[in-house]
Amino acid sequence: MLANKSDEQMIRGNRRRICRSAGFTLIELMVVMAIILVLLGIAVARYERAVLRAHETVLHSDLQAMREAIDNYTRDKEAAPQSLDDLVSAGYVRSVPIDPITHAKDWRTEFKDVVLSPDQSTTGITDVHSNSELISPFEGTPYSSW
Repeated sequence: MLANKSDEQMIRGNRRRICRSAGFTLIELMVVMAIILVLLGIAVARYERAVLRAHETVLHSDLQAMREAIDNYTRDKEAAPQSLDDLVSAGYVRSVPIDPITHAKDWRTEFKDVVLSPDQSTTGITDVHSNSELISPFEGTPYSSW
């Protein structure tokens, strides 16, 4: 048994302190959740920008590859291709790539009366662009002008 009443009160006071410090208050939990949500919002925004940057990089790469294939086809065949499918059938590209911005094979082709060599017999496709009218947030220009 306890020696006196003050020892008993001290033990009860210690138990109360232990019980109070055993968990978190609702305010503490809400502060932690708010911090997590802010960090999650920042991460999602950065992820979306990274995905868009990757799509733009793929667009640049696809446009460069198709333009090289158009030039090579025109020099080799002495006639410009009449469609992008001509590049595939002649083996200059494996397939017409999907536009990473519009997610379709809806490239806008440009026809001009440009002759790359004196032996070229016909004109046809001279350039290719994205069909999207959206503006790049990184470069500030429409994708269709690339």
